[in-house]
Amino acid sequence: MSQKPTGEKTEKATPRRKREAREKGQIFKSVEVNTALSMLAMFGVLAVFGRTIVENIKKLLHYFFTMQAPDEFGITTATVMFGDAIWMFIGIIAPLLVAAFVTGVVFNLVQVGFIFSAKALAPKFDRINPISGFKRVFSKRTLIDLVKSIIKISILAVVAYNEYERHMEDFAGLMGQDVGAATANFVDIILSVAFSLAIAFALFAPFDYIYQRWKYNKDLMMTKQEVKDEYKLTEGNPQIKGRIAQKQRQMSRMRMVQAVKDADVVITNPTHYAVALEYKEGKTTAPVIVAKGKDFLAQKIKEKAREESVAIVENKPLAQSLYFFCEVGDEVPEDMYKAVAEVLAYVYRMKKKGGRA
Repeated sequence: MSQKPTGEKTEKATPRRKREAREKGQIFKSVEVNTALSMLAMFGVLAVFGRTIVENIKKLLHYFFTMQAPDEFGITTATVMFGDAIWMFIGIIAPLLVAAFVTGVVFNLVQVGFIFSAKALAPKFDRINPISGFKRVFSKRTLIDLVKSIIKISILAVVAYNEYERHMEDFAGLMGQDVGAATANFVDIILSVAFSLAIAFALFAPFDYIYQRWKYNKDLMMTKQEVKDEYKLTEGNPQIKGRIAQKQRQMSRMRMVQAVKDADVVITNPTHYAVALEYKEGKTTAPVIVAKGKDFLAQKIKEKAREESVAIVENKPLAQSLYFFCEVGDEVPEDMYKAVAEVLAYVYRMKKKGGRA
């Protein structure tokens, strides 16, 4: 059974890969979604304020074409008048400008969130490579984008033609109306056609969004080796982690063995287990386990106890119980108080006599 080549990108992008792509400004978004929703919002504003905007434009034109020209009319006067006309026109179409700005910002934030990446602004010199450019022009992706554009234009053309046929009689009826009524009706017809185109555009936009998301995820796919390398970077090389853990255990054992010098007694199995206890009257309510070990470590604890002249007492059941039920740093459990107290009493008696336990 044939296997896929190791260099083939068959694995989904990891969260780290997606995060790095976002930091570089590589995000997925559908321009068609923004365009469609912005068009719907703008035409919605026109449907509400359209007649008011048309009336104000008519008043503006009437004012400037019928106003009395000043006696000294020159370039300066004309510049001022032209500037006033521009500001007045901007004020009239302000609802459209606000709608376009707000929808553009909101729908971009909804799709990609807030992101600023200086890396995305950096020049990419491979873009000016003629060979790379030739490959991009005749690539599979370019063909898909071309097909997508043809489908979109075809849909819009069909909708526009149907709207044109539907309003043919309305256009003919404008001929017998006065200028004001004809203008208002003409604007209504144009808005109706534009709104239909916007709806058709909006119906096409979700498919583009799905395609852009699929393309983004496909571009970020990784090879099996890339996933393994990333795991090593994030989680660490298993062999190195094992060696570090081994070193940590060794250091912990060394610290534990060194703590035996402060112990009052080492209770042994006698061969397999060793537990070192320390009791400081007034500071702890019960003896504390400062070291414990099995086999090799038990021998090390006993060697250290002999070096430091710490008493070693053989008590097989107590040594096993302390080893299995207590951790280093724990106080002796209440159910072992009596047995430990007997051992400590024996050790203290031997010290007073000057003997060795």
